[in-house]
Amino acid sequence: MLRIINQQADVRAELQRICDRTHDEQVLHKEATVREVLQAVQRQGDKAVLHYTAEFDHHSFKADELRVTAAEIDAAYQQVSKPLIASIQLACKQIEAFHRQRIPKSWVHFGDDEVVLGKRYTPVDRAGLYVPGGRASYPSTVLMNAIPAKVAGVPRIVMVTPPGTSKGISPAVLVAANEVGVKEIYRIGGAQAVGALAYGTETIPKVDVITGPGNIYVTLAKKLVYGTVGIDSLAGPSEVLIIADETANPVHIATDLLAQAEHDPMAAAILLTTDAALAKNVQVAVERQLVDHPRQLDTSKAIAHYGLIVVVESLEIAAEFSNEFAPEHLELEVKDPWGLLPHIRHAGAIFLGHSTPEAVGDYLAGPNHTLPTSGAARYASALGVETFLKHSSIIQYSQTALEKVASAIDTLATAEGLPSHANSVRCRVQKDEPNEPEL
Repeated sequence: MLRIINQQADVRAELQRICDRTHDEQVLHKEATVREVLQAVQRQGDKAVLHYTAEFDHHSFKADELRVTAAEIDAAYQQVSKPLIASIQLACKQIEAFHRQRIPKSWVHFGDDEVVLGKRYTPVDRAGLYVPGGRASYPSTVLMNAIPAKVAGVPRIVMVTPPGTSKGISPAVLVAANEVGVKEIYRIGGAQAVGALAYGTETIPKVDVITGPGNIYVTLAKKLVYGTVGIDSLAGPSEVLIIADETANPVHIATDLLAQAEHDPMAAAILLTTDAALAKNVQVAVERQLVDHPRQLDTSKAIAHYGLIVVVESLEIAAEFSNEFAPEHLELEVKDPWGLLPHIRHAGAIFLGHSTPEAVGDYLAGPNHTLPTSGAARYASALGVETFLKHSSIIQYSQTALEKVASAIDTLATAEGLPSHANSVRCRVQKDEPNEPEL
């Protein structure tokens, strides 16, 4: 049953326990396994990828069978409904429109003495997208990862996703990929897929950035290859925190909590409310909705272990607890959500009002649903166009400008014990040009 806490002294400990739910001794054992997989892929390429795909996913492939064919993509359109295709196309439109507003602009400033300073944004050459699969299908994850890469102008996008029971890829995933122009798709998953993208194999190209969520093995693999490639984030199990007052509907709140809990047995579903009656009604509503839930086992585990209701004295206190937890998803189910918003400092995505369930953001509102988890919203942000861009500084000095600052550069370089740094400026501003060294 979803627990209710009234004692404020217990709240911080419980929130911290939930935030730390992925930090256990088993993770160290799994990290050793992932490290072994990555080393093998780096050394042996396709051979290691095929070996671990057979061992972990129980699928035997030849190297030339890894890439999804154009015929498979075409066939996918015959296997999904027209309403689903239309929904994917609508989501594409909404997500692209949002991310096009986030493209950072290169700029140049012309200052005094012909000093030119600026910043130039350019995309990475190759992006690798990881889309979870196997037993589930996540076309929305394809859109949320591929569209920002496309908007950023990445010329080559490579997607990997685990195959299903028949070695095929979900038709909905293939349709989503095709709608956003991703043609290079490989049927592999797990740590071996991350390793293939990071190091490259005979079949799979090495990329510059890897994005997308996955299980603990995928997350650990991304952690270990960071530095060889860039990554978006270390996404953990999903989480929602809802702040609600007496105006909230308990049935709606219960549904939103279960919408997170159904993701994973380790998903977190938390309600902070100023209304004790609402807390009890939500508790009852959750139990009722769980009775015939299609994903009852995993959802019940999440609610039992990482579900929580906290009754607080004020919305300001609720906001402070939320800031300490820094949730992936934050719903403000209160009478005046815009009034509460200034009190919120840390959250991956914020959903305001009674008509904005988190599912809106999951699918087609436009903002990205790949968000920081496990407290990372204190310092990290959602995946976006900038994930696939890097910027270079632009600097140009005229002779006049260099002469004006030469003395200061000389002083700083000398203080740091770097004589050639000082000389590189000094020789350019000396009145008498130094003689060329004799050969």
